[in-house]
Amino acid sequence: RLADGSPSGVLVDAAMGLVNRRVPPASRDQMRTAVLAAIAEMNRWGLTSVHDAGVGRAVIDVYEEVAREGRFNIRDYVMVANNDEAIDHYLQRGPQAGLYEGRLWIKAIKISADGALGSRGAALIEPYTDDPRNSGLALVPPGRVRDVAVKALRGGFQVNVHAIGDRANRTVLDELEQALDQVPVADHRFRIEHAQIIHPDDVPRFAQLGVIPSMQASHQTSDMYWAVNRLGPTRVLGAYAWRSLLNTGVIIANGSDLPVERTNPLISFMASVARQDARGWPAGGWYPEQRMTRDEALRSMTIWAAYAGFMEKEVGSLVPGKLADFVVLDQDIMRVPPELILSTNVVATYLGGRAVYQRPVP
Repeated sequence: RLADGSPSGVLVDAAMGLVNRRVPPASRDQMRTAVLAAIAEMNRWGLTSVHDAGVGRAVIDVYEEVAREGRFNIRDYVMVANNDEAIDHYLQRGPQAGLYEGRLWIKAIKISADGALGSRGAALIEPYTDDPRNSGLALVPPGRVRDVAVKALRGGFQVNVHAIGDRANRTVLDELEQALDQVPVADHRFRIEHAQIIHPDDVPRFAQLGVIPSMQASHQTSDMYWAVNRLGPTRVLGAYAWRSLLNTGVIIANGSDLPVERTNPLISFMASVARQDARGWPAGGWYPEQRMTRDEALRSMTIWAAYAGFMEKEVGSLVPGKLADFVVLDQDIMRVPPELILSTNVVATYLGGRAVYQRPVP
């Protein structure tokens, strides 16, 4: 609201539901068209597998329809939306892996625990530095993550929870730990999506609990211009803290957070190794001590990401016996200077040894 209490017209995080509930649902034909267009666009940028967060039954039905037709040219690790009807349906169906010749995996549930940092909706332990009366939003009631995680553990499903603020990350870690106390499962591979701002006391808990931080390096380069204003000079040291997490022994699954960020995976690769934007700012990188090596960045977008989706036996590396998913680039991103990484072009994308995208010849 404005200073006088009147509505500003800006809807933040959960408040967007006031509008979303009144948007007519897309028709099946519209969803099919969108799915096929999205797959083609992802192939164009060299993507062969995606982790797809918060998907409802109607959309999954379209995925399966397109896959049965042999037109689903990507491997999709689906996370079921956080509503009881969808969760119960897919738990009853049981975990599904490699459906339709390895196109669909349906064995995870997505929950959003808080809002975003940019909107000041990320749930913080202490108030925002630039908004002292606000400490963010919890988007699910206490115990929801624990209760869903207990059901998921019993049903063989993974739970992946969006948590950006340090309070949200702490709460999610607490509730995942409570669930594991009730249903001990060694290879659960629970994930926290974003794990963007973490209190120093909570950094080692990821490794201790076996929770995978699923992070999107491009958020760092998008947010770095104002993150210190939101968090202050001390708390920001726990933001986008890839090296701190890696040093505890965890792996990081790295992605784009499309459509929040852009499709091109090299934006996150560049951010991971340089912590700079496309103009090379800031010189030397933003808190460069948190950078990944190029090998770590590549693994975070291939074999580590595959492991985070229980797909490491099928994809994530080029070895005999795995599916031949790979991308051909026009330069070696492991060797070119950082400032040239984003000039790299995709020449071809292969899924199961078959070209699903080839760059037009000029």
